[in-house]
Amino acid sequence: MKKMVFIILKTLGIIIGIVVLYVALAYLLPFIEVSAKEDGQKKEIPVYIYTNGVHTDIVMPVKNDLQDWSTKIPFNNIRSKQTDYNFVGIGWGDKGFYLDTPTWSDLKFSTAFKAAFWLSESAMHCTYYKTMKEDNNCKMIMISRNQYKNLVDFVDKKFDKDSGGNYILVPTDAVYGNNDAFYDAKGKYSFLNTCNTWSNDALKEAGQKAAFWTPTDYGIFLHYK
Repeated sequence: MKKMVFIILKTLGIIIGIVVLYVALAYLLPFIEVSAKEDGQKKEIPVYIYTNGVHTDIVMPVKNDLQDWSTKIPFNNIRSKQTDYNFVGIGWGDKGFYLDTPTWSDLKFSTAFKAAFWLSESAMHCTYYKTMKEDNNCKMIMISRNQYKNLVDFVDKKFDKDSGGNYILVPTDAVYGNNDAFYDAKGKYSFLNTCNTWSNDALKEAGQKAAFWTPTDYGIFLHYK
């Protein structure tokens, strides 16, 4: 009996230790900044970092001479069907988390558990905007054409595609509004690789300031105050 109690206490101690270590690293590592990389080109393309308080998106122009997102993310797949949007926000994350947790108040233990331990699929959340406005939840950065090409390539590779190379729409009514849709994505979400970790990696790929590692939106935005 004593041996069983010892094993249980030891297991609990290990679990608590892992949680404490994770919280400490999640707080401290974001303060380590990965510096922006200059490529000598003119910064002419506006890109926004946007958070809804849970998920962080990278917001890009709908169309320029380098990329037309409307051909890959059709306006017909959003409720409004409108075609006069100027920006599209894209974020990667756990499919269950996206569909069931638009805000922290909607979070369920089962959703969080599956998301944390690689037990569910991932999705891309795509949202169209007519205008973007900088505030505490939205920061604009200007990047070069080469940096934008790298960013587009990074984002595109995360989408799951059918045999024809098309993005695969997730048929669901659990969208956030009239201007967004979900698509199947590659990779597994976990407590080590979150939606915000992905956005942070996207910034690195585009040669922009980023956190060394972060599971939260705070870790990104602290470098863009």
